[in-house]
Amino acid sequence: MKPQLLKVSTGPAHSFSVRRDLVPYMNNKWHYHPEVELIHLKKGVGTQFIGDSIRSFRSGDIILVGAHLAHYWRFDDVYFNEQSKATADVRVAHFSENFWGEQFLGLPENKAIKTLLENSRRGLQVNGKIKPKVAELLEQMVPADGTNRIILLLEALTLIANCNQIVKLSSIGFKQDYDESENIRINAIYDYTLKNFRRKIHLEEIAGVAVISPNSFCRYFKSKTRKTYSRFLTEIKVGHACKLLMENKLNMKQLCYESGFNNLASFHKYFKITTGKSPLNYQKEFISGHTN
Repeated sequence: MKPQLLKVSTGPAHSFSVRRDLVPYMNNKWHYHPEVELIHLKKGVGTQFIGDSIRSFRSGDIILVGAHLAHYWRFDDVYFNEQSKATADVRVAHFSENFWGEQFLGLPENKAIKTLLENSRRGLQVNGKIKPKVAELLEQMVPADGTNRIILLLEALTLIANCNQIVKLSSIGFKQDYDESENIRINAIYDYTLKNFRRKIHLEEIAGVAVISPNSFCRYFKSKTRKTYSRFLTEIKVGHACKLLMENKLNMKQLCYESGFNNLASFHKYFKITTGKSPLNYQKEFISGHTN
């Protein structure tokens, strides 16, 4: 895919950026930057794209995105409805891998952090008991100044580096070929798909959104994403189903149709192909993880 290069600004008194976002549209597009990103989605639900990984995100998630890895957090439509009370709340830090000097990561004491930053180039989801600790360190970083700010970042990275409940998100072979001129086209495909996945999207229709012929669209999309549009669309549907399973408000038949599947058989089939679990087992594991 062809994301947009994002320029991350830092203040004159700071060597890296930390901020709090309370709006769902901040950097709400397919983008990348040379800085590493550590983000805590304190409040908010939606769909996350990291490299070639598509998943739902929910309140409490913590993700480490490596340098130059394209990503996109797309909050659900309810966050853009003026009548809705849904609010976003995010803490995010951006830092260069070598902002502390060229030799710092080469120190033997920092081997674990160096390995962590190398692995983050695939995107890492942080799970387990350290999540609230990392979240609190990010919270403290926002107003922090001086050396303490760097110490807090090091503490957060050290916790993540020593955590054994980390999930790598993007595939090991994912490579990004950047072309700024493609940004509008890719974002148009993303936005249109996310708004319309519950119904059948015809090839001619999505090709029209991309302003290319249907045959060219198939080749174009696969060359940029290493997956067919059909697979991409299925992953969007399954991601939405995962979110509904977490909310546990619908029965399986309702959930199936709300996620854009035509019947329960295809829903179960593609859910298991995509997640490796049945919908019921996925839900049980989620509920169990939140009650232990």
